[in-house]
Amino acid sequence: MSFFQVDAASLQRRGVTADQIPGLGASLGRGVLGGVAMSLAGFAPWALGGKLFRPLGEAGLYGLCALAFIVTSGLFLHRLIAGAGSLGRFYKLFGISFVAYAAAWIAGWMAWRGHSGSVAGLSAGALAMTTVLVAAFGVWSRFLPVTLALLLPVAAGYFLGGLMEGHFMATATTSVARQMAMMSWGLCFGVGFGSGLGLAYYLCQRASVPDVRHQSN
Repeated sequence: MSFFQVDAASLQRRGVTADQIPGLGASLGRGVLGGVAMSLAGFAPWALGGKLFRPLGEAGLYGLCALAFIVTSGLFLHRLIAGAGSLGRFYKLFGISFVAYAAAWIAGWMAWRGHSGSVAGLSAGALAMTTVLVAAFGVWSRFLPVTLALLLPVAAGYFLGGLMEGHFMATATTSVARQMAMMSWGLCFGVGFGSGLGLAYYLCQRASVPDVRHQSN
């Protein structure tokens, strides 16, 4: 999909070579650090401003959190995409893929609630984001590994964060302590989500590199 300009043909036109693709370690490192920063910003409306945004309703609050994720994503994660001009391309690709992810997650959560809703939302979100990513990079053969790369670490961060939030909330006696307990969930989710994004972008771009080499010969 040339709209995103990250497919093999677009990489070739921009002269992106294999050595410009971030390695696995770099992708994971950038993903984790950027994911934590982005996640803390995304969890802030829920954890720190829940009462302020209560008139928006549950779906509205989740939508605001999703917007915070998107706005801050490019600042911290755009280097996951190789080549010059990565900021604009990342915003375009992540914005659309995250809207798909968030919509699928909210639908799964609101349909089942509780643990089942979390599992349904995480699974649906991973499938939705993977669909956008592999279509954009033109690497449909990587659908399963990219889905697993997104689903497994994100789910681990999400459920571990829920356990941490519950643990700290049980002993919280002030509103600030309760807010910090809620933000601990954002911290864990950020590690998982950032890891997943780093792996997913790495797999997609590495799969595109052989095509670029083949077309340039």
